[in-house]
Amino acid sequence: MDQHTPHPLTAPPDRGRLRTEQRNPASMQLDTLGVEACLELINREDATVALAVRTAMPEIARFVALAERGVRAGGRLVYIGAGTSGRLGVLDASECPPTFQAAPGLVVGLIAGGDAALRVSSEGREDDPEGARDELERLGLGVHDTLLGIAAGGTTPYVLGALRIAKSRGVSTGLLACSPIEKPAHADVLVLVETGPEVLTGSTRMKAGTATKMVLNMVSTTLMVRLGKTHENLMVDLRASNDKLRDRAARIVMELAGLDRAASLVLLESAGWHVKTALVMHARGLDRGAAAAAIDAAGGRLRDAIID
Repeated sequence: MDQHTPHPLTAPPDRGRLRTEQRNPASMQLDTLGVEACLELINREDATVALAVRTAMPEIARFVALAERGVRAGGRLVYIGAGTSGRLGVLDASECPPTFQAAPGLVVGLIAGGDAALRVSSEGREDDPEGARDELERLGLGVHDTLLGIAAGGTTPYVLGALRIAKSRGVSTGLLACSPIEKPAHADVLVLVETGPEVLTGSTRMKAGTATKMVLNMVSTTLMVRLGKTHENLMVDLRASNDKLRDRAARIVMELAGLDRAASLVLLESAGWHVKTALVMHARGLDRGAAAAAIDAAGGRLRDAIID
């Protein structure tokens, strides 16, 4: 090879077939638009996302059923992804403890590159199909755990490798993708939300990211409802750890117990700022320990615990 011959390069996989990588005919003139026209275009495209999620409902339901079965047996729900997908998984997992009083390790979010990748891009890590092995081994995945891989295009080696590793340990698995693909061999469920080409070609933080956030909200919230973390449509298992949440806790107790604000705050303080405990103490005239025991005996369901 002479000095004028270019060195051969390792060709990257051709992802041009993926819908999330293709050009959107509606946004071909994107760079010519004024502010309002640009915003309107993005909004019109975003309006299609909820319908795309709706078409995936049967598979979302299948995945939630797997997760519920596993968690009831002592397992965990684990999200894993790279880039935007990973960040959204970590976000959803991190919001479960304060919202639902879920144990910090019940819903776990993993991202390629570790927590540093939440702020600083680490896309190179997503190309390694063995990249998640160490973290998954530290988690000690078992047969009662459920893992959801998140990959907008459905082809991320880091995520597909994680599914393979998890499946080898008997874990229930799912893949959330936004581009039509065949169901991977190591995924029990494929949640396919076909969001189509992005307004900005390949920018899956847009429609695909919105769809991902919607699906994760549905998965975690439905799972927590099924586990008795709510009463009616109120988050009675919240951890009142700051002023906003203490205010919300007081309003929930006022609503369900028929107390005024001052009495609700006194009751909550005596219950350790745990809404369920406060409500059972009030409804059944129990002390804090007995109320907690009644909640445990009812499997965490307030509706059952307040029946004497």
